[in-house]
Amino acid sequence: QVQLGESGGGLVQPGGSLRLSCAASGSIFSIYAMGWYRQAPGKQRELVAAFTTGGSTNYADSVKGRFTISRDNAKNTVYLQMNSLKPEDTAVYYCNALILGTDWRTADYWGQGTQVTVSS
Repeated sequence: QVQLGESGGGLVQPGGSLRLSCAASGSIFSIYAMGWYRQAPGKQRELVAAFTTGGSTNYADSVKGRFTISRDNAKNTVYLQMNSLKPEDTAVYYCNALILGTDWRTADYWGQGTQVTVSS
């Protein structure tokens, strides 16, 4: 079993910052890709930022220059530093990972989501 545990969401004023964390735990052999998605009310879930299977990073155009994804491979953890937050960044943020388990099965995992609200 593999679990993704997220933390760091909350309420912040426009222009503020938040840092999200996501730690993968359980029967992990290798993490192929890991990143963050978000879903605002009435909208589809969208990619925010992620490390791809090739090791590069992808960012949504709307967050480029404001958000930074980083990782600690030793801790199986990925971070999302969010600066210059805007009200339109308000959403539930989900961690996602493509993981090879110790049972040699590859599966796509999702965290439970953490709410980010940007409001004055």
